[in-house]
Amino acid sequence: MWTPSERYPDPSVEVLDERFRGLILWHARVERLYEGTRWGEGPVWFGDQRCLLWSDIPNDRMLRWEEETGAVSVYRRGGHTNGNTRDRQGRLISCQHAARAVVRTEIDGTRTVLADSFEGKRLNAPNDVVVKSDGSVWFSDPTFGILSHYEGGVAEPELPTNVYRIDGETGEMTVVIEGIVQPNGLCFSPGEDRLYLVESGAQPRRIHVFDVTADGRGAENGRVFVDAGGNGTPDGFRCDVQGNLWAGWGLGEGLDGVRVFAPDGTAIGHIHLPERCANLCFGGPHRTRLFMAAAKSLYSLFVKVQGVGYA
Repeated sequence: MWTPSERYPDPSVEVLDERFRGLILWHARVERLYEGTRWGEGPVWFGDQRCLLWSDIPNDRMLRWEEETGAVSVYRRGGHTNGNTRDRQGRLISCQHAARAVVRTEIDGTRTVLADSFEGKRLNAPNDVVVKSDGSVWFSDPTFGILSHYEGGVAEPELPTNVYRIDGETGEMTVVIEGIVQPNGLCFSPGEDRLYLVESGAQPRRIHVFDVTADGRGAENGRVFVDAGGNGTPDGFRCDVQGNLWAGWGLGEGLDGVRVFAPDGTAIGHIHLPERCANLCFGGPHRTRLFMAAAKSLYSLFVKVQGVGYA
């Protein structure tokens, strides 16, 4: 049974490169905040409410963790929600497997479908989502949510596994990346000049990086940023303000947790967890608390560096 470290520095926070030391606190340790999900995903921080929302896909619910009290409650049920983020107006943007849609929750609680089809064909199962500073919504659309009833519903794919962009003003939807086998986690670099993307259908799994086009509406010059080889499987991730990439990681003893990469692609640190981490985000008053949604649990670690402010 996992127990938190009794001493500082926490031995589960491993330095692989000296650059990582400047990002971490010697007197902070990994904390387990909740245990009881079947497959945790899509954490998103709500600073104005001092809470974290995250998805429990197989249990078909979203959970809410309160920063002040540590209480966990069911935020809502239905949709088999996966990835989440916020837009520049503070609204929740979610990828739903069951609806095969990207859905926005308005401030009054009503929901607006931003996308559920492309050129007359249904989306597969939107997986992860980010919002750019121009208000555009970018999301990945693999088939994981339609492969079984465990995380959605069985269905035949009608479209290739693309990455799409929804224009923030017109709502126009375009393909920005194609040809990636099962695109998964994605995020922008601090300056939004790079887009990182996991290819979950590749063996071994890879993290790609693309240059965002000059007009900010597309991605080009794709290349491999990290080839995981036999050293784990990346999933969801986020960048800090220095451009380092913090990636959910697994699978197996010594690999589960979070792998951190410098902007040049070097692995500089690893946060070891007793289970695979699917996705993560930065939160807290200063965006210096890393929240990690793992298979069965929610973990956190205070760090020195700030996460990029996406909302």
